[in-house]
Amino acid sequence: MEQNAQSTALLVMDMQMGIVGRIPAAEALIGNVANAIAHAREKKIPVIFVVVGFRQGAPEVSMNNKGFGGGKAGFASMDMNEFMKVHPDLAPQADEVIVTKRRVSAFTGSDLEVILRAYSIGKLVLTGISTSGVVLSTTREAADKDYGITILSDCCADPDEEVHQVLTTKVFPRQADVMTLEEWHKA
Repeated sequence: MEQNAQSTALLVMDMQMGIVGRIPAAEALIGNVANAIAHAREKKIPVIFVVVGFRQGAPEVSMNNKGFGGGKAGFASMDMNEFMKVHPDLAPQADEVIVTKRRVSAFTGSDLEVILRAYSIGKLVLTGISTSGVVLSTTREAADKDYGITILSDCCADPDEEVHQVLTTKVFPRQADVMTLEEWHKA
């Protein structure tokens, strides 16, 4: 699979301070994602950071939302700026875009699609936490929007390793190319 840097973007999703600590073996994941970012920059592939967050008080969180509603009080009382900071080992460069989303998919409640159109992006390389959350939701939505998708299996993680394995080996290959970081380096 030949990649055209002019039409491909690397998405670094939810690799933020308020989330990274919830993943076992986070250090290995951070190292892999840092490697993917360095590779993308070397190949002139735009790196777009996606973070989940809310305004102070979390007015965007509905109690009808099973995923976010139960945590509304916690979100409402936390310092969102600190929660949304990208892990320092993955820090965006000054010219790299940070997109804030309001739900699980990188597209929902964000301006990601506007950024992708502005960059003429048709292919996405996905990394992030969690495999069953942002990676799954973004894959599904990106596929419905006709983007080409590559998922770097060792640049994604999930609190449940079995779920990660099922998604990366059985579910994602139906809509995306799934490969390791090393395979992506050679693509």
